[in-house]
Amino acid sequence: MTTLQSYIAGRWIGQEAAQSLRSAVNGQAVASTHAEAIDFAEALAHARGVGIPALMKLDFQQRAERLKALAKYLAANKEALYAVSAHTGATRADGWIDIEGGAGTLSAYASIGTNELPSGNLVHEGPAFPLGKKGGFAGTHILVPRGGVAVHINAFNFPVWGLLEKFAPSFLAGMPCIGKPATATSYLTEALMKLIVQSGILPEGSLQLVIGSTGDLLDRLEGPDVVTFTGSADTAAKLRVNANLVRQSIPFNAEADSLNCAILAPDVTPDDEEFDLFVKEVAREMTIKAGQKCTAIRRAIVPRQHLDAVAEKLRARLAKTVIGDPSREDVRMGALASRDQQADVAERVATLLQGAELVYGERDGFSPVGDGVSEGAFFAPTLLLSRKPLEHDAAHDVEAFGPVSTLMPYDGIDEALALAARGKGSLVGTLVTRDPAIAAKAIPVAAAWHGRLLVLDREAAAESTGHGSPLPVLKHGGPGRAGGGEELGGLRAVKHYLQRAALQGSPTMLAAVTGEHVRGAALRESEVHPFRRYFEELRIGDSLLTHRRTVGEADIVAFGGISGDYFYMHFDEEAAKASPFGKRIAHGYFVLSAAAGLFVSPSPGPVLANYGLDTLRFIKPVGIGDTIQARLTCKRKIDRNKKDASGQGQGVVAWDVEVTNQLGELVASYDILTLVSKKPETT
Repeated sequence: MTTLQSYIAGRWIGQEAAQSLRSAVNGQAVASTHAEAIDFAEALAHARGVGIPALMKLDFQQRAERLKALAKYLAANKEALYAVSAHTGATRADGWIDIEGGAGTLSAYASIGTNELPSGNLVHEGPAFPLGKKGGFAGTHILVPRGGVAVHINAFNFPVWGLLEKFAPSFLAGMPCIGKPATATSYLTEALMKLIVQSGILPEGSLQLVIGSTGDLLDRLEGPDVVTFTGSADTAAKLRVNANLVRQSIPFNAEADSLNCAILAPDVTPDDEEFDLFVKEVAREMTIKAGQKCTAIRRAIVPRQHLDAVAEKLRARLAKTVIGDPSREDVRMGALASRDQQADVAERVATLLQGAELVYGERDGFSPVGDGVSEGAFFAPTLLLSRKPLEHDAAHDVEAFGPVSTLMPYDGIDEALALAARGKGSLVGTLVTRDPAIAAKAIPVAAAWHGRLLVLDREAAAESTGHGSPLPVLKHGGPGRAGGGEELGGLRAVKHYLQRAALQGSPTMLAAVTGEHVRGAALRESEVHPFRRYFEELRIGDSLLTHRRTVGEADIVAFGGISGDYFYMHFDEEAAKASPFGKRIAHGYFVLSAAAGLFVSPSPGPVLANYGLDTLRFIKPVGIGDTIQARLTCKRKIDRNKKDASGQGQGVVAWDVEVTNQLGELVASYDILTLVSKKPETT
């Protein structure tokens, strides 16, 4: 039997066996935790002294590249993880969510880093705004690495994804991490960590692994550190009041189990496709991962007149589910993670049955298939019915963390929403309806108590990722009982691990700090057109003030003919006089095109492509006879460390464009995004 090891301060710790960990499938010993104590002072010193400096040698873009490389490496070695995953009771489909979902989350955050974060280690949360009348004093916000350590404490149900979905955004933010998986399935997380270390992709000190207890780790944390937790609401409540965390105001982010619900709207009948979608969604959430998901549907809220029809279809669907050894191809639901978990679910079902009745469960032919399964941690899919859910508190307070859900009838959508709110805060809720008006009424009410909401109908069903699937780009977390925290959500998750500061000063100083041009800052002008400079040669503030162009009626007529835009403000003299502008004006997009004609350097050069505009605003109208001029300024540079098909390096440059009239008034403002070539490599 293998003794699991912690990875602390760059070495593996653990030779002497301690607690035995058993297969959820057949009860045989799989591994044991180690008896050696972990020196958490050493772990934190390593993270601070080795991990932080190593991470700060990389910028956001380079850390994103490391995440991408790690995602590819884990995907290439996934079968080693699947082999271990089976011991947790997970089927291949369950393991896909955990293993490939984890690698996919790394890949998603690599993309987020590449596309949404700058070069360097400072994020400018602009735009800057003036704080004085003369333009010499301005303010903005910046985000910088916290300079601390992220401690990630995870639940037993997703040993791979659970660690990686927390690690990815904190690594991007430049925080070294200490991961602590739940002990019951920590053998799978250790297998993951061994692959990560073997890959050599991560800088030393950026990730450490704790097998077993966290000891005095939380007591040793400091102000810049962060703690995240996934698990039971009870454990979250205990951890968040740790005296040291409270005393030093250390951020604590909790994602706790919750009594999530699905509501079948009153407009749906048994003859509708949406009716079957509801039944399928509830049954799937009961059986995937044997119901061991913090997002699983625990309460199925249905119109009273359809209660029997829903119950009948759910019974039939659950009866077809083959349960047993997940290595068998015919098995669709595996075991709970441990015998302890099996006992806990049984105890909670007994509590729920004090105010509910059994619709489907062990009595209905529960017989797991496979060798040795009698010693496994299997539990029958269990469907309960609470006929008076407004009076049955346990149905809204007690979560059986397994393949268990409770049917609840309602009378009217307002009552359904009241029942949903009785969960006191949930990670996710689903509304199945055909009627947009019902969705428009129900979702704003339900959103106050839910972190994520799915509106499911036949149109969405073909591409829906399902009720229980958190996505990297969408927030994961919920209010109240669900922990009050937030994870994932795209760039939002990275910002949780950065420190936000307000910044005041002259535009020139703000530009120097943020690495981004701020209007009013000092400019650099030369005889060399900015479009003639390679990426490395461009500096923030390099600027061009163009020649002028007077707009004539012929320009408006020609642009209207080319574009097909004959809007009255451009062509109807009398109607235009009656407008707020009092005259005919040029097309806004003509002004945009004319400005490009003013500042573009037409011959081939380092600027390869214009691929978009940001923040476009037309400030004042341009009339016939007005004269326009443009200023083009290098605003922001992002080195994505990429090369084109020919091997030529390139970067992204954002240009600030100001178009003014003969009075010096701003008439149009926008950013242009371009790909700019780097200098050709010499051999």
